[in-house]
Amino acid sequence: MEFLYEYGLFFAKTITLVIAILAVVLVILGTAVKQKSGKGELSLTNMSDELKKLKHYLNEDLMSKKQFKAYEKQLKDTQKEKEKAEKSEKEPAIEPKTFVINFKGSIDAHEVSALREEISAVLAVATDKDEVLVNVESGGGMVHGYGLAASQLDRIRQADIPLSICIDKVAASGGYMMACVANKVYAAPFAIVGSIGVIAQVPNFNRLLKKHKIDYEQHTAGDFKRTLTIFGENTDEAREKFKEELQETHVLFKTFIAKYRPDLDLEKVATGEHWYGQQAIELGLIDEIATSDDVIMKLANERSVFKVQYKLKKKLSDKIAHGAQLTVNAIINQFAAKDQPLK
Repeated sequence: MEFLYEYGLFFAKTITLVIAILAVVLVILGTAVKQKSGKGELSLTNMSDELKKLKHYLNEDLMSKKQFKAYEKQLKDTQKEKEKAEKSEKEPAIEPKTFVINFKGSIDAHEVSALREEISAVLAVATDKDEVLVNVESGGGMVHGYGLAASQLDRIRQADIPLSICIDKVAASGGYMMACVANKVYAAPFAIVGSIGVIAQVPNFNRLLKKHKIDYEQHTAGDFKRTLTIFGENTDEAREKFKEELQETHVLFKTFIAKYRPDLDLEKVATGEHWYGQQAIELGLIDEIATSDDVIMKLANERSVFKVQYKLKKKLSDKIAHGAQLTVNAIINQFAAKDQPLK
């Protein structure tokens, strides 16, 4: 009997383990199937409602019971009047909306893939009564990447939908190429704005290779298929051609900015320098000093404000790696904290 009891217990444990393994496998398969269904997902957040809820919550704590009761009554009366006005109208007016998009760009501007999805979504529902507000944060990067990002913003202009840009921290070089497309540009007092210039840096290891007697061969068809090279010996002719290409890019950059801000003195500002917001408004690079928070809170009192965000779905392997990284970081931080004196 004891043998049967132990065998039954062992069998039950084995079955439990098998079921647990199967459950994990099914979860993994389910996640994989979901990931194959789409590359990303679009989310819409009502920022006006969030601000109203925050205001309501704070007033509840800050006001006396009598004051808060009167405040709630006022809100209800206002809502009733609004609903009554809507009922009396044969065709209720569509409330204008503001769509907020955040763009934090890297050197290669790969974030433009999400930006194009967000803009396409907005253009599918927005009218000329609505507005798009884009928070741009970028120190610039590759010409083709930021050229495409600016072209995505131009889609909004082409649809006759008012476009505003907010610069809280930095919009330099390619970042300003994006910002200048807007009908109106806001910047925080110490935000970095401008840097209308072009830069290219190429290291050369030719002397190092020669020192170690390493040969390097490069073959091209076309005189200027390659100008400067990293490993070969550069010529004066190649350097001049490279500089010429930089100048051509700079001219295209200035022409692009002049199209959207024709009153800008390009000879004065297209020197590759950058300015702070307070200086940028004097130079005509921006239109108003304000943070994105100021602009959004003001708009939220007048209309509905929605944040539009397109998120790429992470692969299961990426999620596991990210979770493992967070766990390791937490362990390291715990050990580090033990060695730190209390303050």
